[in-house]
Amino acid sequence: MSEFTHFDEKGNASMVDVSEKKVTRREAEAQGTIRLSREAMDAVMGRRIKKGDVFTVAQVAGIMGTKRTADLIPMCHPLSLTHAIVTFETDEEACEITVLCRAVTDGRTGVEMEALTGVTTALLTIYDMCKAIDKRMLIRDIHLVKKSGGRSGDFRYILPGSDRD
Repeated sequence: MSEFTHFDEKGNASMVDVSEKKVTRREAEAQGTIRLSREAMDAVMGRRIKKGDVFTVAQVAGIMGTKRTADLIPMCHPLSLTHAIVTFETDEEACEITVLCRAVTDGRTGVEMEALTGVTTALLTIYDMCKAIDKRMLIRDIHLVKKSGGRSGDFRYILPGSDRD
């Protein structure tokens, strides 16, 4: 287990010094899911939400979230993203929408937080747009799917309890 790096020798919070790290291509993908009521899911799929097209608005919100991560998470470095994309997978039978976000940069620190913030922002936007129909929506399973680049190397999420643990 690595040590916590956001504290100085006196225990004060500090931003990690990345000035000595090499600039490399960094990529991260994250995902999360929202479960809706049948009525809300039908309204989303039928494009009958009064606030607009849920997928378009949530997609833009998610991308904006990736770009504003350093404004929201205190110790995150502001990054110049070279790419960010938000996509959706729907399971109409289960009334679930899964949001996926991929963020990319050429830099000295990773983009995991940007991908996670993009997913979360898109999910919260879906909630906001549908709350007039369904206040019992459940946001769950927000997690890093994979990342590449940097000193710590590649990471891929493996479902806990699977035979690949």
